[in-house]
Amino acid sequence: MPNRSINKFVRAGRVLLAVLAILIGLWGISSSTERSASAQSSESASTDVVVIHLDGPIDQVASGFIGRGISKAIAEDAELVVLMLDTPGGLLDSTRDIVESILTSLVPIVVYVAPEGAQAASAGTFVGAAADILAMAPTTNIGAASVVGSVGEDLPETLSKKASQDAAAFIRSIAERRARNVSALEDTVLLATAYSAQEAVELGIADLVADDYESLLAQLDRGVVDVGGTMQAFDLGNVNTINVDLTLLERLLAFIANPNIAFLLISLGGLGVIVELWNPGLWVPGTLGVLFLILGWAGIGQLPFSWAGVALIALSLLLFYLETTAVGIGYFGIAGTISLILGGIFLVGFFGNPEIPGDAPSVSKWVLVAVGAVTGGVALWFASELRKAKQISMYQSPTVAAGLVGRIGVVSAELSPSGQIIVNGEYWSGELDTGSDENIEVGVDVEVVSVDGNHLKVKPVQNVSSLSDVSDNE
Repeated sequence: MPNRSINKFVRAGRVLLAVLAILIGLWGISSSTERSASAQSSESASTDVVVIHLDGPIDQVASGFIGRGISKAIAEDAELVVLMLDTPGGLLDSTRDIVESILTSLVPIVVYVAPEGAQAASAGTFVGAAADILAMAPTTNIGAASVVGSVGEDLPETLSKKASQDAAAFIRSIAERRARNVSALEDTVLLATAYSAQEAVELGIADLVADDYESLLAQLDRGVVDVGGTMQAFDLGNVNTINVDLTLLERLLAFIANPNIAFLLISLGGLGVIVELWNPGLWVPGTLGVLFLILGWAGIGQLPFSWAGVALIALSLLLFYLETTAVGIGYFGIAGTISLILGGIFLVGFFGNPEIPGDAPSVSKWVLVAVGAVTGGVALWFASELRKAKQISMYQSPTVAAGLVGRIGVVSAELSPSGQIIVNGEYWSGELDTGSDENIEVGVDVEVVSVDGNHLKVKPVQNVSSLSDVSDNE
């Protein structure tokens, strides 16, 4: 009977636990549903706007940064992307990549030339014209996208015409796609025309002037834009702004992508490796040298470089290394310095095609002069020190010299009268002492009479045998 009661309680407990588990599960589902509904309600109450700040030249780093920001906006299902732009220009290839990203974006792109005093010059004109909506802050400007040479110089007439027509066709295609003033934008290329914010709006280049970000959102609210053939209305009453910033890696790449910084890193890195090869075991010059070389070439990889410049810099490093192994005449050091300077000239932009301003960065002449002066001075100093080292006679300790006098050695190369002797297991150059006119054959015992640096004077010894002589002969 007691067992039956116990069984009943056990079964009741099992049922109670099962019911409790079901109730907890239902409560969890209900709570999850409420949280989901609350989240959806919260999301519906606010609109995500992704803001990208580009303040600087347009290059591969900027292109990748903007592409990442647009991808984030698509992933976040944002209402629109606001690209705050302030640029003096940049690389044409990177500009084309940015324009392509804007034109194919599934999220509306607003390019906002801001803050006051900012510009969308040169390559920035193409980026601004490609936007779904182009807004400008007061006292900003856009334009001046004429074609120049690789270092900013005017081009010959025929070449200038060809390059200008290509850039003009590019900006015309953008203007036609976005229904902007084709003629006015074309003038920015052919005539280097620039426009203020108000002039750009009046000419149909820009869409509106906004004092600040909040004013921009207020003017865009309830507006309509065509995105991929679909009309989309903005609901910007309650905005959640998502700022996209440069990552640490992007900031580092942007810094080392400067031609001057990259060239300095390569020059210092190469010299550091050479110092390590010349005097192994220092570690610090070699480690820093390899690090600087990696960073320098990573920066050059972001720029339109030429292999001729790369080859010249590699040759200069080889010549500097040969200088450390030469006899100090300075030829390899001087040739290495010349090769390094030529490599810096040809490395970036020298062979570039005519592009819009800013497309062909180059190493500063002042940097080339400074690097050339320093490396040339070091090479000449090193050659001078090697020459001095050659003129120094090898020092022989008087204690060692005195210890050799009277020792017995064995002729290892015939003395006639000069030859070679083995003394204390070491090979010495030697000759017969003054007054001896005979030749001494290999294997004959001799006695050291005097020591002059690394040279011994000896005389023949008859019937001398010792354990040391036997070991010497062996």
